Amino acid sequence: MSGHSKWATIKHKKAALDAKRGKAFTRLIRELQVSAKMGGSDPDANPRLRAAINDAKAANMPKDTIERAVKKGAGEVEGSTYEEITYEGYGPGGVAFMVDVMTDNTNRTTPEIRHIFEKYGGNFGTPNSVRFQFEQKGYLTIEKSAVDEDKLMEVVLEAGADDLDSSDSETFEVYTTSVAFQGVRDAVDRAGIAILEAKVGWLPTVEVKLEDESKAKQILKLAELFDDHDDVQNVWSNFDIPEEILERIG
Repeated sequence: MSGHSKWATIKHKKAALDAKRGKAFTRLIRELQVSAKMGGSDPDANPRLRAAINDAKAANMPKDTIERAVKKGAGEVEGSTYEEITYEGYGPGGVAFMVDVMTDNTNRTTPEIRHIFEKYGGNFGTPNSVRFQFEQKGYLTIEKSAVDEDKLMEVVLEAGADDLDSSDSETFEVYTTSVAFQGVRDAVDRAGIAILEAKVGWLPTVEVKLEDESKAKQILKLAELFDDHDDVQNVWSNFDIPEEILERIG
């Protein structure tokens, strides 16, 4: 899953900029609304909403903003209705992309996502055209400075995690099944270990190694354009760019 790891690292470096321009709050508010719409407004009975509230609090979102978003999603107050869609397609070099969006207007969002694919050398795919190259997994990223590896290993494995990857120079990555994800996240929280990112998402089972620098630049540009789109919540891809190339073009 090294391609995912490297894209996650790149996204972490963009996090401060995202926060400044309000993109992070927009994503969190939409996740709160959709979570409440799908599972109700009680976080104790809705694990997805509980996770969204934890993320919002970690981003220092005001309590009243969180509560308002939950009420809108649950239909307790008026607000926009968002629909979840995952778009699929290929970028240059046969790299697969899955793009999660939350939109209140698919007639606007679909052609915009299609345009990004096609403008940068990719192909907008049909449903399930690339999904077979991914599996839904939970993952948590934790800065290595935040915890000793042995302690983290003990906490997450006892809570039901599948694996702990320490190959990245800056972070640990914990992988779980989608079912075990919330229990592992709760265990890490109870242990007082700061979490950098925690999600259930589409992680690659097949990776495409990019050793051509120009193609690597194209892929990163494509991923960033998706990530910058107002309706996009998450971008998943199966590229694997060698560290030395990333350092040159980063």
